[in-house]
Amino acid sequence: MKYEILKLLARNARYTTEEIATMLAITEAEVTSSIKELEKDGLLRGYKALVDWDKLDGAYVSAIIELNVVPKAGLGFEEVAKKIMKYPEVESVYLMSGVYDLNVVVKGKTLKDIAWFVAKELATIDSVTSTTTHFVMRRYKEMDVELVSMDEDDRGQLWI
Repeated sequence: MKYEILKLLARNARYTTEEIATMLAITEAEVTSSIKELEKDGLLRGYKALVDWDKLDGAYVSAIIELNVVPKAGLGFEEVAKKIMKYPEVESVYLMSGVYDLNVVVKGKTLKDIAWFVAKELATIDSVTSTTTHFVMRRYKEMDVELVSMDEDDRGQLWI
């Protein structure tokens, strides 16, 4: 039951307990109790609006930064990840398998802001050996929500 509640809230955090109860054929009290337990156990970490920032011209720029890191003995990647996640520019930090170690999603007002942040903050961390920056050009889907409607015109051309 808790898993189903989590799936619904991940899809739309604005569902009311009444709506969730109806969808899952349980009581509203059961939903409320389960949500409180999920929050207490740390499985449900927060509620957040998904904003389509592209609709606000020039509101911000985001980038995905690949970091190669030398892990510290006994700490692994934890120490550098904890340091990086404290920066207000950082939206997400992921430990990765493959060619690089950490994936860092950052935002700034301009490309220059992000370039400065990478050069002055991320690249200067002792454990960081290299960075690769990828600027996000357009978001099509985020957190399981489609941000762009794909409609065809009379000629079958795709309009975005």
